[in-house]
Amino acid sequence: MYQKVKLNSIAIRRLFLVITIFLAQVSVQAQDNEDVGQYRSSRTRYMDLIHTKLEVSFDWEHQYLNGIATLDLTPYFFPQSDLVLDAKGMDIHSVHIQTGDKAYHLPFTFDGNELEIDLEEEFTRGDTLRIKIAYQAKPNERKVGGSDAIKSDKGLYFINPLNEENGKPQQIWTQGETESNSVWFPTIDAPNERCTQEMYITVGEKFKTLSNGLLIRSTDNLDGTRTDYWNMDLPHAPYLFMMAVGEFASVEDKWNGISLTYMVEPEYQKYAKDIFGNTPEMMTFFSELLGVNYPWQKYTQVVVRDYVSGAMENTTASVFMEGLQANRRELMDESKDDIIAHELFHQWFGDLVTTESWSNVTLNEGFATYSEYLWDEHKYGVEMADYNFLSAKEGYLDEAKEDPKSLIRYYYDTREDMFDRHSYNKGGWVVHML
Repeated sequence: MYQKVKLNSIAIRRLFLVITIFLAQVSVQAQDNEDVGQYRSSRTRYMDLIHTKLEVSFDWEHQYLNGIATLDLTPYFFPQSDLVLDAKGMDIHSVHIQTGDKAYHLPFTFDGNELEIDLEEEFTRGDTLRIKIAYQAKPNERKVGGSDAIKSDKGLYFINPLNEENGKPQQIWTQGETESNSVWFPTIDAPNERCTQEMYITVGEKFKTLSNGLLIRSTDNLDGTRTDYWNMDLPHAPYLFMMAVGEFASVEDKWNGISLTYMVEPEYQKYAKDIFGNTPEMMTFFSELLGVNYPWQKYTQVVVRDYVSGAMENTTASVFMEGLQANRRELMDESKDDIIAHELFHQWFGDLVTTESWSNVTLNEGFATYSEYLWDEHKYGVEMADYNFLSAKEGYLDEAKEDPKSLIRYYYDTREDMFDRHSYNKGGWVVHML
């Protein structure tokens, strides 16, 4: 018999610990039979990234981003005299360290993937460094990889940049998971890093922008452009940073005083609440079930063109593929609730509590997959939940016949390999079982 249990925050931590120990034991038993790829641990931390400020504008013709990144950091434990940042496929124009009102040039080397900065002196714990980097991101000029789950790791995408394709909107959007945000800004691109964030996004007046946190102000630059200032004052992992630019239609909603926004193409504006309208009820249900209220400042859901995955749970701002746009008649045949619930649940499991390495990604995706079952049971009944979750089990079993593996995997060729039906489907079933 299935019995619904209300969890408080202590119970969540205990459940998370039990599942971690269980999966680690399963992993050790299974790993003895695996000899695939190299050992992958969590990123060793030399510096602690405290805050990231980004000032960005765009060259639509060449599909470049012109940026200034200002990073506040402190040595994580041992004294440090250099700083290594992830910065993939960009041009680095200058690096400065700011002290008071003065900025001093720092020497650096750059190999196209990592930016190594000579700090010219040793800093210790308690020292705060402010590093300012002028750069140009060129996402289309680097070799692109990807996986079945996330088809491209380009990081930054220009859609119909020259406005030459009839019927397709001009857009810019980002996709950071796993470590692709370092294509469009220098950072420590690892899931065990967390920082607060500011974004100054300069665009043409016709475009709307979206980023993490709250839109604080918009400034007219008197040259046909506008700069939007977004502030994210709660720390989160760099792979969860996001940005979207386009001529979106926005529909506003509310939950417990928190602003909810549904951003779609203008022709779907009248259907936005039909698509996303269960979001407030989901937030109430998940908050009460977990004993932890939705933890962020706002929640926006945006639909973009040519997305490279199904959806992505960027903190406070989830991105969805264009397949979510549907009219009322289409929604009668197929609700979008499962994917909406999945990304919303990530705001707790994945964003608030983040896996320390990609070896443990099922602790993000397994919980989010299980949320689909929880929502279906709550809204549509246990029979519907069981039926839908059965297909998840069958998908996992099909994959396991060909390529069985453990849930927590420290040996793999690339981190993209972790986004499979073991991490999602089996992970959700293990949580359900426990």
